[in-house]
Amino acid sequence: MSTKFFTNENDNTLLSKIEGIFKHRNIHFFDALVGYFRASGYFRIRPFVEKAAEIRILVGINIDNLVYEANKRGLLFIEDPAKSRDDFFAELKKNIQEAEYDKDVEAGMLQLIEDLVTEKIKIKVHPKQNLHAKIYIFREQEKHDHGYGSVITGSSNLTDNGLERNFEFNVELRENTDIDFATETFNKLWNESVEVGKEFVDKLKKETYLNDEFTPFEVYMKFLIEYFGRSIDFDPNSIQDLPQGFKKLSYQVDAVADGYSKMMKHHGFFLSDVVGLGKTIVATLIAKKFFYSNGFPSYLSKTLIVCPPALKENWEDTLSKFGLHNYKIVTSGSLHKVNKHHDYDLIVVDEAHKFRSDSAEMYFHLQNICKSHTRKKLANDTYEQKRVMLISATPLNNKPEDIANLVYLFQDAKNSTLEVGNLQHFFRGQIDAYKKLKAETDIQKVSAGVKGIYEKIRVKVIEPLTVRRTRTDLSENEEYAKDLKEQGVIFPAVNKPEKIFYQLDEYLDSLYDKTILYLSHPTKGLSYNRYQAIKYLKPHKKSKYQKADMISTQLAFIMKTLLVKRIDSSFYAFKQSLNRFSAATNAMVTMFDNDRIYIAPNYGVSDYINEGREEELITILTDLAETDPTIEICTADDFEPGFITGLKNDKVLLDELVQDWANVTQDPKLEVFIDYLKNKLFDKAINKDEKLVVFSESKETTAYLEAELQKANFNKVLVVDSKNRKDKFPFVKANFDANIPLTEQKDDYNIVISTEVLAEGVNMHRANIIVNYDTPWNSTKLMQRIGRVNRIGSKANNIHIFNFFPTAKVNSDIELEKKAIMKLQAFHSAMGEDSQIYSPDEVTESFGLFDKTVNEEKDEKLRILLELRKFKKDNPDLFKQIKNMPTRARVGRKSPVLKGATITFIRNEKRDAFLLVKENGDIDELTFLQAEKEYYAKITEKAIPLNEQHHTQVKEAISLFANKMEEEKSKERKIDTTQGPNEKKALSFLDALTNMQIANPEERELMQNAKAAIRLGKFQQLQRDVNKLAKAIKVAPLKPANLLDEVIKLLNKYPLQVVEDDTMQMLQPIFNIKEFKPEIIISESFDN
Repeated sequence: MSTKFFTNENDNTLLSKIEGIFKHRNIHFFDALVGYFRASGYFRIRPFVEKAAEIRILVGINIDNLVYEANKRGLLFIEDPAKSRDDFFAELKKNIQEAEYDKDVEAGMLQLIEDLVTEKIKIKVHPKQNLHAKIYIFREQEKHDHGYGSVITGSSNLTDNGLERNFEFNVELRENTDIDFATETFNKLWNESVEVGKEFVDKLKKETYLNDEFTPFEVYMKFLIEYFGRSIDFDPNSIQDLPQGFKKLSYQVDAVADGYSKMMKHHGFFLSDVVGLGKTIVATLIAKKFFYSNGFPSYLSKTLIVCPPALKENWEDTLSKFGLHNYKIVTSGSLHKVNKHHDYDLIVVDEAHKFRSDSAEMYFHLQNICKSHTRKKLANDTYEQKRVMLISATPLNNKPEDIANLVYLFQDAKNSTLEVGNLQHFFRGQIDAYKKLKAETDIQKVSAGVKGIYEKIRVKVIEPLTVRRTRTDLSENEEYAKDLKEQGVIFPAVNKPEKIFYQLDEYLDSLYDKTILYLSHPTKGLSYNRYQAIKYLKPHKKSKYQKADMISTQLAFIMKTLLVKRIDSSFYAFKQSLNRFSAATNAMVTMFDNDRIYIAPNYGVSDYINEGREEELITILTDLAETDPTIEICTADDFEPGFITGLKNDKVLLDELVQDWANVTQDPKLEVFIDYLKNKLFDKAINKDEKLVVFSESKETTAYLEAELQKANFNKVLVVDSKNRKDKFPFVKANFDANIPLTEQKDDYNIVISTEVLAEGVNMHRANIIVNYDTPWNSTKLMQRIGRVNRIGSKANNIHIFNFFPTAKVNSDIELEKKAIMKLQAFHSAMGEDSQIYSPDEVTESFGLFDKTVNEEKDEKLRILLELRKFKKDNPDLFKQIKNMPTRARVGRKSPVLKGATITFIRNEKRDAFLLVKENGDIDELTFLQAEKEYYAKITEKAIPLNEQHHTQVKEAISLFANKMEEEKSKERKIDTTQGPNEKKALSFLDALTNMQIANPEERELMQNAKAAIRLGKFQQLQRDVNKLAKAIKVAPLKPANLLDEVIKLLNKYPLQVVEDDTMQMLQPIFNIKEFKPEIIISESFDN
């Protein structure tokens, strides 16, 4: 069928029509009237239309928008020729910036510019009429009656897609009357239009990436400006109304801006400045900024602060001083009491690392609060999500799964806002790699493997979500250091820990080593069976206790750990713990001898047995047995044979140790401590203010020290533990806090001895000496302790740390230290993987990222940002000029090392990539710091032409970037097919229930929402709870109606009402690589 219409199908395209017309006719005039014009479109027709002597293109503007904007302001629309031309120019610039990164396409765009300059082509813009029509007029120079041209009209714009890709509807007309009418109309519109002048054409090349005059230094600075974005702008006025006595510190101003930005982008972030830099103040300022930015005054945000009980008073004091409105403080253990989750808009969690276990009840409550929506309704009838601030100085000093659990408080496991869309898949790989390393015996392989795992987690997850400053950052970066100096803020240097050796005589040394052996050796030592009774019950009794083996093993490990820590703390505390353990073991042996064993974890069975009150115990337990399911009265036959054997062996070993330690009366550690107190620790050369802080993990040790120091005439000693903290805290503040007014400071106490209750959130920086009476088993704990005295407001120049080490009586200092380290290693082995004993010499199998030293890491990225900020301040005009460079800026450079290579910085809304494409085609993915080293250029360096492979290499980099994005999207698309076994079970169970006829629409909707939440990984415990219920009904089946009630009751524990399943939205077609348009492509090519 012959027709004048064509639709771009079957090669019958507008492009082929234009080619044919110029091929078969001698066209002199070519006019085009279009709504949209693309430089790439002109490039496609240029080889054909160049035969024309005169080319005119008339472009319409979107007048509808202009009329709408004018009406909105109550004005009549009046055409503005200058604005029309500017808008067209801006659109053309944008078109060039977003065109396919291709050498031929680029040549076509340069040809357009040249044609405009030589007036081979003229372009005008119509300022006052919507030009929806698309007309292409082809005319010979002389008009004649045999058809002197053609007119094509229809839907195709002069764009790449309009010419041949899109389905269009066009028609070709060849009658002279049609040609005349079209030409006459075109000329009328042409005369009403405004010309795109030569000055605009010159700017077209200069202001797009086609500009070949950029220098390496300009491209380097452009790279930094685009990477850091808004972080460059330092706004001291972003923090206002500080309470009296508080200083506006520039590093805190930056932390507020950075933290707020990350929180709004990702729904939450980690505030991880090291201890002592004022995280509470920064968090309060961010909360205050959020309150006034989140719809105030028509909407009043509410903030929930979650903190340990010991920090509640400090939070109340800070929030009151800073005037934060509408908040509630709740302690970590009271989250179950929080009602009306929707009332809160911002959740601030202090000491957030305490929530790293997703199986803990308090994690369940916190995640439910964080994942419930707010009261704030959005324009699309949904509700605003909460924002979450996690405060922890050590977010990476945890296992990979612990870090994941913290992130899941504000991110969905399978639908994150990060570059890694499927966090569950990402963390699974890191967790598996971590577990494999634990079986590795080569320490160097372990170290390298751990570093690799945590580097991935840091770059992909932690870095985009974390604000972190260290004292090193503050002292080594000029901007911060100058600000601190001008405001009189001192951060003391933390000296290398000093060792205090206490020597054991021959008997004590031998007993010490024997004790460690008995406490920890797997075959020669204690079995701790006293705490593993339910593990050894025969099946008919054991079935009553869920996870009996796991609970028993954990209890045994805890008891072993406690005894090992106690011998390190003080001989006095160890003897107390040893005697209690021995008594409990003897009590259980007695029960076996009487063939009546009481298992009652909630009651002090051992005390009743040892005090001969067995009949009283029987009466109590018999009365309670009906209401307390954990109570069990057993006979010896109810236990597996190995249990009593291990128990009796423990009795022998414990009786021996109790007897041996009863003979010990000396305390060399205490003697050395008192000697140090008298001769060194109060020496004004190191302790100007004569204040001292002593830490011990054991309450019995702190009480013992108090009594013994009084005997030695040290009478100004304040002892604090968990029971008396609230009463003693005012005395701690008055005598040790440098931040309170001088008129309120006292000197009633010069020594404070405390358990870990004062290791967090407390100022004691009138002191600058820390004594760790027992070993700080964990580097995090050590840093927390040091942070009590190393804080804003400290007046000392140095912090001194003293650690005690046991050693044998030997002749030389070298042997003394060697023996001490051997004992430390014995402790370490006894403690297992949870031990990170701090010693400057010890090599430990640490599974954390940050080095276990007192020295804090330096943030190179922060250094670069502050240097860029200084450049902006010193060179405002040049900075602005570089900032306005196109986001596809590129340059050629000399480099014998990178000859033939191209480096690219590519960014879209989710991802940054730094890719080095080598001459041989290999591509390396770099970190920002690695890329920065390659981009770095001095201001004097000259540019050279781009290398021959530049366009090919950039395209390869873009292709890799796009493919990685597509891989990530593909993982998200496959949510339904990549469920783990537990998720599949839960979904299957809910599917069956959803189809039950007795379920009403609301119940079905709730179950659908639960399934969506499981697919997205919204709640860590949801599928576990569903599977637990499914397992329970297999044992004790329920009627359908009762089962449905139980399921609904379970699901109502979770905020599921507005869960949206994004899986349908994710099922989008794979994008065309040619149409993939990153926001930024900044590149450099290297040659000789």
